Amino acid sequence: MTEIPTVSLADIEAAREVLDGVAVRTPIEESRWLTGLAGGPVLLKCENLQRTGSFKIRGAYLRMSRLSEAERAAGVVAASAGNHAQGVALAAQLLGIKATVFMPEGAPIPKEKATRGYGAEVVFHGRYIDQALDRAREFAAETGAVLIHPFDHEDIVAGQGTCGLEILEQVPQVRTVLVPTGGGGLIAGVATAIKALRPDVRVVGVQAEGAAAFPESLRSGAPLALESMATMADGIAVGRPGDVPFQAVREHVDDVLTVSEESLSQALLSLVERAKMIVEPAGAAAVAAILDEPGAFETPVVAVLSGGNIDPLLLGKVIRHGMASASRYLNLRVLIPDVPGGLARLLGELASEQANVLEVVHERISPSLHLDEVDVHVQLETRGESHAEALLARLRECGYRVFE
Repeated sequence: MTEIPTVSLADIEAAREVLDGVAVRTPIEESRWLTGLAGGPVLLKCENLQRTGSFKIRGAYLRMSRLSEAERAAGVVAASAGNHAQGVALAAQLLGIKATVFMPEGAPIPKEKATRGYGAEVVFHGRYIDQALDRAREFAAETGAVLIHPFDHEDIVAGQGTCGLEILEQVPQVRTVLVPTGGGGLIAGVATAIKALRPDVRVVGVQAEGAAAFPESLRSGAPLALESMATMADGIAVGRPGDVPFQAVREHVDDVLTVSEESLSQALLSLVERAKMIVEPAGAAAVAAILDEPGAFETPVVAVLSGGNIDPLLLGKVIRHGMASASRYLNLRVLIPDVPGGLARLLGELASEQANVLEVVHERISPSLHLDEVDVHVQLETRGESHAEALLARLRECGYRVFE
């Protein structure tokens, strides 16, 4: 049986020397809004401001910098939904290596374009990252190119671990660190660094509910593959934990939590509105965990924003979904009298409650309607849950039959 490589603090400290001048020491920003919710300091580690828009350059460059001349001449191949792709592409550009990247079909357009912009060749294959990774392995066997795995290699884990060193230096009083988690490379590196220097700090991974391979794998004691995945958080949509990071996660990580799609969208929306931070859904996972249970984490808390590469179209959809989840959008069906001025009266009541009408559709012919009724579907913009509840109460006081 092949022994699984491990990563030590010395490996991570050596990685930092290699990455000096390549990876950015990303800033830590205190969030007053999250601090108020959690009852103590909450700070954001802004890896969304890293080169290529995510933490991935740390591990990719370290791994590729250690290739032999013969390996560099053969080129590299990778599989990624976008962030690792960009890290590999930039590292290849800096090191003068040819790179081919397999992306799952439907990968975000900005990530594809950025990867090509760094000079890599992009090939689409499969629906999920695991299928793209299988094709990358085949390509490596066919061409001799070196596979740069997105998370399952000791150099990748060591490179990502430099983020953990920065967290301890920037927030020496930290008590809890929350890390978005997919295949495990980032949290494995961060936890290894932090636990070696500060074993008292709690390290928590956060996965999307629809792509949470770690909880069951940890319960079973070995990496297990999911049968299917469904999440907007493509950056952490990984069906099976890597062997190398799994070992470190099992040893050093205190807990792995899951968050819903609604929590992810609300976290992303809140980061845009309150922190002025653009992140992708995966990058918002740690903040989603805080929003779900703000009192569950000892402060000071550091939440890692792992990436900011989001398609503007998806950003618009997620923001709308987040607003709907927060009752900022309200879709109502209201039955009104079929009399002159009936619709105007309804709209007047909505205006008096300061609700902004986005869309109105009314229907007169339906077997569920009385002869003297009109069915009005109205989409509203509200200020939030309390405003929406007050609006519904007002309409019912006025005698309207209202259905959400």
